[in-house]
Amino acid sequence: MAADATPLYDVRNIGIIAHIDAGKTTTTERILFYTGVIHKMGSVDDGNATMDWMEQEQERGITITAANTTCFWNKKKINIIDTPGHVDFTIEVERSLKVLDGAVIVLCGTSGVQSQTETVWRQADRYNVPRLAFINKLDRLGASFERVLSDVLERLGANAAAITFPDGTEDSFTGIVDVILEKYITYEDDLGVKRVLSDVPAELKDKLKQYRHTLIERLADADDEIADKFLEEKEISVEDIKKAIRRGTIKGAFLPVLCGSSLKNKGVQLVLDAVCDYLPSPLDVPPVKGIDPATKEEITRPPSAGAPLSALVFKIATDPYVGKLFFTRIYSGKIISGEGVYNSTQQVKERISKIVIMHANKQEIVPKAEAGEIVALVGIKESKSGDTLCDQEKKILLENMRIPEPVVSMSIEPKTKADQDKMGFTLKKFLDEDPSLRVHYDHETAQTIISGMGELHLEIIIDRMRREFNLETNIGRPQVAYKETVTRKVDDVVGKHISQSGGRGQYGHVVINVEPAQERGKGVEFINKIKGGAIPREFIPGVEKGIKDAASAGVLAGYPVTDLIVTLIDGSYHDVDSNELAFQLAAKFALREALQKGKSVFLEPIMDIEAVAPEEFMGAVVGDLQTRRAKIVNMGTRGKIKTARCEVPLAEMFNYANAVRSLTQGRATFSMEPAFYAEVPQYVADKIIGAHQEALGKKG
Repeated sequence: MAADATPLYDVRNIGIIAHIDAGKTTTTERILFYTGVIHKMGSVDDGNATMDWMEQEQERGITITAANTTCFWNKKKINIIDTPGHVDFTIEVERSLKVLDGAVIVLCGTSGVQSQTETVWRQADRYNVPRLAFINKLDRLGASFERVLSDVLERLGANAAAITFPDGTEDSFTGIVDVILEKYITYEDDLGVKRVLSDVPAELKDKLKQYRHTLIERLADADDEIADKFLEEKEISVEDIKKAIRRGTIKGAFLPVLCGSSLKNKGVQLVLDAVCDYLPSPLDVPPVKGIDPATKEEITRPPSAGAPLSALVFKIATDPYVGKLFFTRIYSGKIISGEGVYNSTQQVKERISKIVIMHANKQEIVPKAEAGEIVALVGIKESKSGDTLCDQEKKILLENMRIPEPVVSMSIEPKTKADQDKMGFTLKKFLDEDPSLRVHYDHETAQTIISGMGELHLEIIIDRMRREFNLETNIGRPQVAYKETVTRKVDDVVGKHISQSGGRGQYGHVVINVEPAQERGKGVEFINKIKGGAIPREFIPGVEKGIKDAASAGVLAGYPVTDLIVTLIDGSYHDVDSNELAFQLAAKFALREALQKGKSVFLEPIMDIEAVAPEEFMGAVVGDLQTRRAKIVNMGTRGKIKTARCEVPLAEMFNYANAVRSLTQGRATFSMEPAFYAEVPQYVADKIIGAHQEALGKKG
């Protein structure tokens, strides 16, 4: 079907988001089956799920890359992105939510709201993405719909109500009750294709009445029309409820909750119905905002094919047959194959050679794509993830994505010297694809260092190098991505670079104040307070560059410096000998001096950990975590299992999976995600400095 065959109000751009192992990929697989995209359901366990097409995904049974597909249901066109649940690939969720209009959050019927669920929920909040919830795996041992629903209310703080609820759980999960239609749903066949609607059994009628009353009460909190009818005790029709759910969901004031078991083919079609009925079309979300690159004024673009083009490249993938695919969300205007577009981020013209609609890793070529579409573009050269494409005459710059800071680093080198250039080329390819990956060369130790979101993230990169590029590498032990910062304010620090070696000299002189930032995660902020032309304006960018360069390697052990404010307050220049480079070097010397005087300390990434284990093992799990410098935040009970939430330094968590497995006979699980940076204890700082000196000694 052509990209322009569906009117915009019938388009749904949605993501499937969740904690790892909640059943996102299985749910998406069922959606593709019921919508006729595939004719045989794959399985994550068997390694043949349509959306998990990478070899690494099939082997590990996890989603690594956000896969894109298109399907049709109830005359609606649904563009779906199945996102990873593992925290190491959080950038995939971040960039997907940036371009989606709605999301289905999948929850495990036994585990409920887990730590990564809270992370993706906050990410969806950040981008104001309307969502609905699907409580999955209700056939599993220990499943409880009511417990997970109360988890959603308490831990996510959502104004949520069930629009379907299960008849039984575990082995006795036999049917689903539709709270809005007041009907009982069963299935004629094991594949769940044919639904049978019947009257609700007598023993479930009281429960239905309760759920329906709660639904209308919660809707009244979110919607004035329902509130008026509720207070006046007027009859509220099925149509009234559906319209109110749609209005409440779109404005983020209400969360409809559905139930089922994707693996047992129950409840997925009801999720599809809800996506069509309650999640927004591109016309229902606010027009995209951006800035005019020339005037820096805010401008908006309506979601119309007739408006000037505005589109965001949100992901780049490499296809072995086509080359680079640039996944793009078109917010306004249209893109035509063979024509040119303007990249306002890089300020270059690009030409589109092909437009494809993706079905996981298969493609359908289309001649054009319009507002509201998510497509992959082929042929553009300079664009990167997060870049804006627009009309050259009507330029706009859209807001980029939030890129998380890496927490783990390791050294990498090719096994043979001949592969040195090949490794550089390969790493550049990965950097284009993955903005959360960083690469830098450490001049002190003469090593290439790659940094990412976790051990698994870097492991997958190394694995892909071997398989896709036939590149064998030697890697160092994973290292924590420590940072350095100052603990006190230092005023009037002077930096000078004066060189006179025959001919034209070099002269740069700056005076700076340096102070710690009030909140963590602010990076290095540069403030120019030069008055009266003490330093000419054209040299200020050189000062800023010198500060940023010096901040890339601190004075304690060469780790990047963060969370400080540098204010340029004075300086002087020479009419002939001053240039930008001289001021860059002067600023570098000044910052290094300030770091020495400002009592620099190390910061380390602290992880938010949730450990889940049977009661008899929880004592051992907590005891082990406490030896790892863990701070216990809370302990809880979830059915027959115990949970512990704590904050632990990442440095203590390498190889934790093996340790917790042997402590609990393999019966505990845990999830871990970056939370914040905190100052390291002195004895740990001494070890870090010692390790750095040793590395330098080996190099020497």
